Amino acid sequence: MSEADRLRVLYVDDDRDIRHIVRLSLALDPAIDLRLYEEGAEALDGMKADAWRPDLVMLDVMMPRMDGPTLMAALRDLPGFARTPFIFVTARAREADVQSYRAAGAKGVILKPFNPLTLAADIRALAD
Repeated sequence: MSEADRLRVLYVDDDRDIRHIVRLSLALDPAIDLRLYEEGAEALDGMKADAWRPDLVMLDVMMPRMDGPTLMAALRDLPGFARTPFIFVTARAREADVQSYRAAGAKGVILKPFNPLTLAADIRALAD
């Protein structure tokens, strides 16, 4: 497997069960390196302190203290995130919601509940 095949993914979600499912789902693709955070401030602090940069960021929309769109804006201000694709993972999927996520700069939206068996392929398709 070449380094070009590797995909570094940052995922932030306040729901422990969803984080666990995402971890298991993305582990099906051995070329995905995953970093998980429980909340926005924690992820923001982690990315400020670490030189590691994701190729793709997945964010839950509704989180306490800092929601997904707010976190996306904060991460975009950090070095190395200006062109990083962002995907929102949410159960709020009315057409107006999806349009607002895209208008805010999200490359895509993955709906909860998602298919754990295809999640890795789904995010790889959005990363390209």
